[in-house]
Amino acid sequence: MHAYRASRAFDGERLLPGGALVLVDGDRIAGVESARFPVPAGCAVTDLPGATLLPGLIDAHVHLCGDSGPRALDQLPDLTDAELDSVIAASLDAQLAGGVTAVRDLGDARWAVADRHRGRADGPTVVAAGPPITSPGGHCAGMGGEASGADGLRRAVRERVEHGVDVVKVMTSGGMMTLGTDVMACQFTLEELRLVVDEAHHGGLPVTGHAHGVPAVDLCLAAGVDGIEHCTCMTPDGIRMPAGMAQGIAAAGIAVCPTNARAPGAVPPPHIQALLERTHMAWEDRYPQFVALHGAGVTLVGGTDAGINPAKPHGIMCEHVIELVTAGLPVTAALAAATSVAAVVCGLRDRTGRLAAGLDADLLAVGGDAVTDVPALRDVRLVVSRGREVVSGGQ
Repeated sequence: MHAYRASRAFDGERLLPGGALVLVDGDRIAGVESARFPVPAGCAVTDLPGATLLPGLIDAHVHLCGDSGPRALDQLPDLTDAELDSVIAASLDAQLAGGVTAVRDLGDARWAVADRHRGRADGPTVVAAGPPITSPGGHCAGMGGEASGADGLRRAVRERVEHGVDVVKVMTSGGMMTLGTDVMACQFTLEELRLVVDEAHHGGLPVTGHAHGVPAVDLCLAAGVDGIEHCTCMTPDGIRMPAGMAQGIAAAGIAVCPTNARAPGAVPPPHIQALLERTHMAWEDRYPQFVALHGAGVTLVGGTDAGINPAKPHGIMCEHVIELVTAGLPVTAALAAATSVAAVVCGLRDRTGRLAAGLDADLLAVGGDAVTDVPALRDVRLVVSRGREVVSGGQ
């Protein structure tokens, strides 16, 4: 048994006054006590002076096949399986280095993540969707998930059930990283999206929809999806979330993953920068939207869209938490979005996301007080993934 002790701690849902002593036995948390609790006889202890101890972060929107390069998604059809596996392995290592111990992959190429990188003994826990369902020539078509017509969409969902995926991802609008698609337009009709949702639910799978434009967000809401990715609410005149939309999303119980994270100092790719200028959008325009969604009671889950371009490298989940706090969310709500809330949305509630006995020993310690100084999350001191120290620190 090994113990980790810190004078500051967040258990995934609340602050723990006086810090915590987390007891780890093998790959599981054996107990969580006050930092002043006496260490059991014979138990080694790692003290983390001046640090904050919390559950490992969960990034609920990643693309492990993406190497974060300028052609991260465009090159996918040209990569061999061995090359894809190498990119995925490097992506998982980068996630761990950033304190992320679980990821939800929402779009791989040719089933690489879904078939070969779930259930692995090391690295972050992986939840996978396989190739996203998209229209012919639509957003991320290069991943291999094109489908059309009622029969084609049914086959697409059933194929995902056969591969044993954890969630169905569907591209309800075009995307910024696929030239030639329209981020403002819907890729499917309401009847088609309802068919996907009904077929997935019949197979026991949740559905999350990629949606940038307001029409696509409305489509997701009308079709009864379980989650909305981005939920950008783009219009030709900028970001405009219609009155009542936040309340409608909350009433429907739909989780929203805003994916508002970028590497510090990063510059968007030229075609995205041109789109932002053409539609009069700025990065900070989404901040009031986050506050409105949170205030309406919408479940906000942390995710970064990691891997798709140089502005979104793997392992920057801390930046999403910082963004939510900068926007005006309470620190505990932002931290929960990246831990306990993300665990629920990803189907990992009974495995990770909290400091609680019986769960996987996924721990993160960062320098300083991450509650009063959220950027302290960037100072990763210790990462424990299912009981294995992958970043070591402390005394």
